[in-house]
Amino acid sequence: MGEPDEPSTARMIDFWLGGEHHFDVDVAAAGAFEQAYGPCAPVFRELRAFLGRAVRAIVEQGVDGFLVFGAGVPTRGNVHEVAAEATVLYTDVDPVTIRLGQRILADSDRAGYGYGDATDIGTIDPAQLHRFVPGWGRRPVGVVFLGLAAFLDDATLTRTLDELYAAAAPGSLLAVDFDTEELAAHPQALAMMGPAFRMRPPAAFAPLLGRWTPTSDGILPVQRWRPVDPPAEVPDAFHGVLATRGAD
Repeated sequence: MGEPDEPSTARMIDFWLGGEHHFDVDVAAAGAFEQAYGPCAPVFRELRAFLGRAVRAIVEQGVDGFLVFGAGVPTRGNVHEVAAEATVLYTDVDPVTIRLGQRILADSDRAGYGYGDATDIGTIDPAQLHRFVPGWGRRPVGVVFLGLAAFLDDATLTRTLDELYAAAAPGSLLAVDFDTEELAAHPQALAMMGPAFRMRPPAAFAPLLGRWTPTSDGILPVQRWRPVDPPAEVPDAFHGVLATRGAD
């Protein structure tokens, strides 16, 4: 894979997580964002740690198939590395990220990577969905929806989560995060996020879930969601929740 011309958020996050799948252009962009904001690496490490804890909680419910939207780089504690016995379909809309993911997973027989627009589940290749998320719509699965809510307006987000609710089988679980108003105090960093980026106050998060029901943990800063160790001292940039699909 040649050196890309534009940075990728997915590869910037890989850099912050200490991964190996990024380029000079991503390191430069990550450095610029750090200058504008600051604690990017610890914040994203806490978000990835939340993902790991949420995936383990889903597996504990007997779920062994995952559908991941906006998957980014499938390493550094991503879903198939945490759920070692599960099958996983990673999806994204960025063709460079998809090709990178496919290359990383080329030798895997239980994790695949393909195109998938979270706002239109029909864009996912049915053959990939059948292979890596067997029983989709008929048996409980884990749906991972991290890093996306901040780029969808309220109407699109609620419609998308409702469509996922309707498509998933009862007993399925959804891991989702929301961006707080943390960047409001950092206008230069906020400008770098682009016009589609939406910050929300925590009080706005629960109504966006629609029919998905949060577990008893509720919606919490990601570092305080079922922490294994004392929660890290990082800004409350992301709130996370694990929510269930009922039997209606």
